[in-house]
Formats: sequence, C-alpha cells, structure tokens
Amino acid sequence: MKLSILDQVPISKGMTSTEALANAVKLARLGDDLGYERIWFAEHHNTTTLASSAPEVTAAYAAAKTERIRVGTGGIMMMHYSPYKVAEVFKTLAALAPGRIDFGAGRAPGGDMPAMKALASGRRPDLTEQYDKLEIILRLMNEQRTGEDVYDQVVAAPFKVQLPQSWLLGSSGQSAVQAGKAGVGYSFAQFFNGQMSKAIFDAYRNSFQPSYFMDKPQIITTYAASVAETTEEAEYLSMPMQISRLQLMRGKLTNAISPEEANDYPLTEMDKMILQQNRPLMLIGSAEDVANQILEEQAYFGFDEAMINSNLFSIDQRLNSYRLLAEQLKI
Repeated sequence: MKLSILDQVPISKGMTSTEALANAVKLARLGDDLGYERIWFAEHHNTTTLASSAPEVTAAYAAAKTERIRVGTGGIMMMHYSPYKVAEVFKTLAALAPGRIDFGAGRAPGGDMPAMKALASGRRPDLTEQYDKLEIILRLMNEQRTGEDVYDQVVAAPFKVQLPQSWLLGSSGQSAVQAGKAGVGYSFAQFFNGQMSKAIFDAYRNSFQPSYFMDKPQIITTYAASVAETTEEAEYLSMPMQISRLQLMRGKLTNAISPEEANDYPLTEMDKMILQQNRPLMLIGSAEDVANQILEEQAYFGFDEAMINSNLFSIDQRLNSYRLLAEQLKI
C-alpha cells in the first residue's frame, strides 16, 4: 500500500525553530529514500510548539532537497488567502517540481482568534464559503473562467504548466461530498477524532466527478503513530505525544517533553481516563503490530493510502519510527 508522511514540524522542549525546520528536511529526505509516496506540511499559527506556519515555503525547500517524493501541504488554510494568490503559488511550485507537488486545502483556521484576525489584517475573518473558494482556486489553476468578474480579468501565472494534484482535508465527513464534487482527493484526519467510517468514504466516492486534478477517487487516512522495535518501547516513546494532547484538551499548548519526563508526569485518575479514551486516536506498537492494524483498517474501510504523523520527542526517534514502518510494509 502507499505510505506517506504528515509533518507538523514539532518543536520539542529544548529545540529551536531552526532545528525543527532542519528536521523537516531530514524527514523529507528519509521519506524520499525509503519510498514514501508524499510528505505534507501542516499550517499552524500563533504557536511556539510547531514551526509550520508557511507550509508552501517549507514544501518548496523540501522539494528542492529531494528527488522523487511528492511534496505538498496538509493543508493550506483557505480562509486566510486570496484564491488568486493560492493558485499562483501552487502553479509556481508545480512548475518548479513538475509531477511532484500536492495542493492540500483545509477549511480550518489553523490557529486561534488572534491569529485569524492578524492574518486578516484586523478585518473580520472569512469563515464562510470555503467550498466556493476551493472551486475558484481550482478553476484559476486550470485557467478556466470562474464566473466572478474580479477573477475573470486575470491569469494565474505561470501559464500552461503541469498542475498539482489536489486534495481536500476533512476530519468529520462533512467535506467528503464536496471533495467528490470538486474532483479532488479526500484526506481524512483519523488522528483528530477517530471517526473514520465506510459511510464517509462511500459518500465521497459516490459524489466523485473526474477532473483535471484527479481522474478517479483517492482517499488518504492520516494516523498519529509511535513505532519502535518493541511495543513496550513504542508505549514509552508515545507518552510525550499523549501528554501534549492532554494539555491541548485543556487549552494549553506546550512543547513536547522528553519520554523520561512524560512517563514521570503526575497524572490524576481523570487524566488516566482521558488518556485511555484517546488511545484509539493513535497507533502505538511494534512495526509489525502497527502495519497489521493499518492493513486491517484499509481492508475494512477501503482507503487507498495511509499518512503517518509521528511527533516523537527527538528527530532520531521520529526517523526510526518511519524507517521501521516502511521496512515492515515493504513500500
């Protein structure tokens, strides 16, 4: 099966943002060497825990440092940007790395209200009509009329280039039908809330209309994962991710602490219960166990590709997690 990477460019405790971005390049190169299908960079604002605020820039740099792997965004948060500018950015990327660029679009803000206001230059953030904005972006990239005068007077340069593969991100199933109607791939974030279902994927496939960007429906499922040589080690290494999620649920954004600190973290009984409830949102175990779970879920739900988000504490732990999984699945 196809295996891919989602990189949020995490900044662990004691790490600088510069180091985190250098790690993103290391991960892209490893994915390139191991046969991963694609690497996407997420978009997050107003945080000191993630260094991926400009995924299109990171993607451009990663594409220049790799040879084979597809590179893109997971995703560009459309509400913040002009459709015209988005189309020009991704056409430029596609011209620089033909056949290797993915335009992954999301409807979420990727940040809190202060970030939303700042990205809108203090104006009221645009929270509506995101599907219409996606359609305009796709039409501008494909050099088609949009039906809106403001966009039909311009051309999205560069002109006549091989366009990027395009995807719509979702986490609850609401965007599945819209992705199908737009003729783009559907990327489901299983690690957000664990609500993957056959009904969501069937709705996408049944609504799919072939387009320039994709001739048949394609589904990616994204997992959070901790993979190690043994299940015990994977459990141990996963605790920084689990503690970070626990803190996030409390409205706190904290840099990932070391596995030693995380496993000694003082947990209340309520904390332990929440961690247990969150377990289905992660894949934790040996490469064999995690690979078998992915394959079993692929057979049941019918997705085409698994994308892995492994925010382990150190870059060596992260690279090893991706390496072990790739070897197990023989990609």
